[in-house]
Amino acid sequence: MRGWWQELAGLVLPVDCVGCGAARALLCAGCAGALSGAAAGCVRPSPRPAGLPVVHAAAAYEEAVREVVLAHKERGVLPLAGPLGAALAAAVAAGGAAAGAGAGEELVLVPVPSARRQVRARGHDPARRIALAAAARLRRAGVRARVAPVLRHLRPVADQAGLGARERRENLVGALGVCRMGRARPAAGARIVLVDDLITTGATLAEAARAVRAASVGPVAGAAVVAAPADSFVRIRPTTRTEQRSCE
Repeated sequence: MRGWWQELAGLVLPVDCVGCGAARALLCAGCAGALSGAAAGCVRPSPRPAGLPVVHAAAAYEEAVREVVLAHKERGVLPLAGPLGAALAAAVAAGGAAAGAGAGEELVLVPVPSARRQVRARGHDPARRIALAAAARLRRAGVRARVAPVLRHLRPVADQAGLGARERRENLVGALGVCRMGRARPAAGARIVLVDDLITTGATLAEAARAVRAASVGPVAGAAVVAAPADSFVRIRPTTRTEQRSCE
């Protein structure tokens, strides 16, 4: 109910830009530009957790981008899923997974799920909502993209806020599994890309990749996120497979 009310209010009431506070715009042109994906590139946390696939991010997690991500996730400003989904689609494209899908292969976005208590508190699952918007954006660009929410939490985990890299890895070991997939199961040969709104230490995406591999869902082609810490970007953006290996 809360999300529905906020979406309706955003359509009929004047609002300020969630990124910078500019008047009468949910997201001003400047802040929308920060989510355009123009700065998308490979990111590599340090230390890098074992099993983390190659990750691409659309933007640095700072200033307006940080405010937009938090407004969508924590304050339920649901119309922001559109621009965040566009940013995520740009990160997927930067990783090259969309190229094969554009040639006929299926691209499957697998969102990292929020814990059930977080979904109840927030009224939505941010990564899943953004993934749906990203898949729609990719389809409009001619890519055979869909979302397969096949991951689930197997046990409760502690709040990650305030935990260091090692503590996050220990907190998440064995925490994720694959649910009964049915029609959600990716077809043989599909390109599976794990997606989330944010990467910090990489522990969550590494655990998601482990769960997908353990369940033999299919090979993980990579991961994509909306935002990552500025200092985690690999400064030379890969343009060939040989260069991409430098991100692994």
